[in-house]
Amino acid sequence: MDHEKFDFIVVGSGIAGLLSAHKLSALGHVAILTKKEAVESNTNYAQGGIAAVTSQIDSFQRHINDTLIAGAGLCNEKIVEMTVKDAPARIKELQEIGVRFSRKKGIVDLGLEAGHSERRILHAGDITGQEIERALLDSCRENPRIDIFENEIGIDLILDPSGRCRGLYSLSRKHGKIRAFSGRAVVLATGGAGKVYLVTTNPDIATGDGMAMAYRAGATLANMEFVQFHPTCLYHPQAKSFLLSEALRGEGGKLILKNGQAFMKKHDPRAELAPRDIVARAVDYELKKSGEPCVYLDMTHKTKKFLSQRFPNIDRTLKSYGIDMSKTPIPVVPAAHFFCGGVRVDSNAKTNIPGLFAVGETSQTGLHGANRLASNSLLEGCVFAHRLFLYIKDEIAAQKLKAFTPKNWNPGKAKALDEAVVITQNWDEIRRLMWNYVGIVRTTKRLERALRRMKLLDAEINHYYWNFFLTPDLIELRNLANVATAVILSALQRKESRGLHYTLDYPKPAPSQKKDTLIDQKTAVRLSERFS
Repeated sequence: MDHEKFDFIVVGSGIAGLLSAHKLSALGHVAILTKKEAVESNTNYAQGGIAAVTSQIDSFQRHINDTLIAGAGLCNEKIVEMTVKDAPARIKELQEIGVRFSRKKGIVDLGLEAGHSERRILHAGDITGQEIERALLDSCRENPRIDIFENEIGIDLILDPSGRCRGLYSLSRKHGKIRAFSGRAVVLATGGAGKVYLVTTNPDIATGDGMAMAYRAGATLANMEFVQFHPTCLYHPQAKSFLLSEALRGEGGKLILKNGQAFMKKHDPRAELAPRDIVARAVDYELKKSGEPCVYLDMTHKTKKFLSQRFPNIDRTLKSYGIDMSKTPIPVVPAAHFFCGGVRVDSNAKTNIPGLFAVGETSQTGLHGANRLASNSLLEGCVFAHRLFLYIKDEIAAQKLKAFTPKNWNPGKAKALDEAVVITQNWDEIRRLMWNYVGIVRTTKRLERALRRMKLLDAEINHYYWNFFLTPDLIELRNLANVATAVILSALQRKESRGLHYTLDYPKPAPSQKKDTLIDQKTAVRLSERFS
């Protein structure tokens, strides 16, 4: 078995992973592992932008208040304050690396999105994530102290005898070989797990790999029940998962029914600018009431020139599907978009496993609470990449660690996979089960039904994992199953409706439930027995 030695291992190539690697390279040799091409990440698909206080009419307190309101009482206020106040410095850093934010009359153009009381969204047209990804990836590729390993999919973390994380096993998609990567610290930045749901805005890579690997190694997951559904994903038979940015509603877009009637005002006085959880539930309610397959986002009040200049990528993509949004309302449906839960970390991105860090959507920092405020996610990735760098610089970089060599990978009596259709069937079943039973609106009965089915699927998937040679699809399926089970068990524990978790059995918030939902392997076993 090949063994690759580095100072630091970063798993993932979105904003959180690339910025972590960029910074850690000042302390040693860094390996970036990414399971497809490095450019493929949730960051690359982010349209709206990054929230930060950069204008004199705005204030830190307003940004803090907006975040706390959206978070529905579960934000860690110290983390919110820390993140918001660090934002300007991180924006400046991105610009120094080469990110080019849109400007108007010589100054940075600021957008407005739902839940924000001021215009504070820095963007690059409607391809902000793509621009950030470009600049960071260029910087990392030019850095001689960073090696990028593409088409490598992580299997499991490696712990030394003391329980410290020292690396991970990885499968090469190109060669089918398993090798070990080791270092002084491991940073998980693998993004979210949108593919656990049938309809999602996420790319195919979003299978919760970092969350699942950390969970299996003994890390604690937190608030996994809070899955944000974006209210406006394009509804079109040829469009797989095209997101229609929140910024469209920030520019006055109206959600309407097939008959042209606007409906958001009756659900919330903030209408289209209400937080995402409220808008998504409103759309879900109207769809179930009408039986129609979609609602519509109306941008026809804006000129063709404005829309093509402000939203060039969206405009171009819609036209490729025969939709001119200056003339025709856009058909939309809600879709799984962002995990507010993840691997529980502290203010330095540390997990409960020594040597293991998590950043970005993979982590649960306390910033988002029960519902993420729009455009706070890219900011979170930047702030915590910086925080973990400072911690590693002070506490780990010069620390003396015992020499460590990972054990060789043992395939046991595994043989070639005989029927790949089993993986496809299980994958589809998990995603449909999660969509129908653990979606925007939940009930205890549906959740218990989902858990019983997941137990059977888990047993089947584990049988395949231990008896057949690993493939990327099998690894991802195992991770999806872990994440799905964690979401179900977390949702069953929360006996209230709060933020993104809405259950018909407990339709109001409960003061006794104003706490984080924690889950690890031991808790999962106990809860599985309790809810069976």
